[in-house]
Amino acid sequence: MALIYIVEDDLNIREIETIALRNSGFDTEAFENAALFFEKINAAVPGLVLLDIMLPDSDGVDVLKKLRTDPNTKNIPVIMVTAKTSEIDKVKALDLGADDYITKPFGVMELISRVKAVLRRTTGDSEKVIMLKDIIMDEEKHTVSVKGTNCELTFKEFELLKALLLNTGIVLTRDIIMERVWGTDFIGESRTLDMHIKTLRQKLKESDAAIKTVRNVGYTIE
Repeated sequence: MALIYIVEDDLNIREIETIALRNSGFDTEAFENAALFFEKINAAVPGLVLLDIMLPDSDGVDVLKKLRTDPNTKNIPVIMVTAKTSEIDKVKALDLGADDYITKPFGVMELISRVKAVLRRTTGDSEKVIMLKDIIMDEEKHTVSVKGTNCELTFKEFELLKALLLNTGIVLTRDIIMERVWGTDFIGESRTLDMHIKTLRQKLKESDAAIKTVRNVGYTIE
């Protein structure tokens, strides 16, 4: 698993991120300020950086700029973590080369899901064929089979199943699913997701895998 550096001045948040990532199998090192982070990164380059914007000795955006202008660190995936929620803050960070942006407060499952998604995207490790028990999804052919039998899915059902399979065992919140499958501009009732989950369950009923509801949170597949 990738080595992840955490740059966060808040001790409680730093500990939460560290424990969550280690429990998910990642090696982590945490730093309370930019100076300690840069000392370490000169010795060992990580696979990903979780970077807070508000640091005691530097602005996280300036840290990001420095990473992106250094040939040795310019390709390191960076997820910005901050309490700032305005659109301009997000756009600024993404325009400067951040790979993703997560705002406080955040759920542990959301954090892990975003870390895994960025690593898949930036390492070119996205799978063309995804398997879980007797479910086989071929992204290139856009097909799904259950126990060797073709399973006809609509486009949205396919995308919904893919989001769940890529995060097997991880609870995806309803908001995350809606954003990834329907897009941030989608305006609709939450029943839209529920109905797609219902039809997807019906079509996968012969499978040993199961889509489970986590009350008041979202869904997962196991």
